[in-house]
Amino acid sequence: MDFDWIDAHFDLEALPRMEIEESFEDPFSIRLLPESALQGGRARYFNLGKSIAGNGVFTVFWTDGKKYRAILSRRMTPEELAFYDRKNSESGY
Repeated sequence: MDFDWIDAHFDLEALPRMEIEESFEDPFSIRLLPESALQGGRARYFNLGKSIAGNGVFTVFWTDGKKYRAILSRRMTPEELAFYDRKNSESGY
């Protein structure tokens, strides 16, 4: 995966790029397309995944199929972690 980090509009020191990228590589990550996905012609997606250290990361992003651009990224809330765990247990992982 190739990420575009130019002009990221969130604090990359609070959540390192490497953890964000690792959350996308999580084989159990969950990607969602919200109902109101089209904002200015670009579909925005949600990714819930864990880094190698086991930290839950929530990211709003868009992609053109080649590059990913994180719009917002932060640690998962307890509710999001519960959703992540529930969805993965439902799928038998």
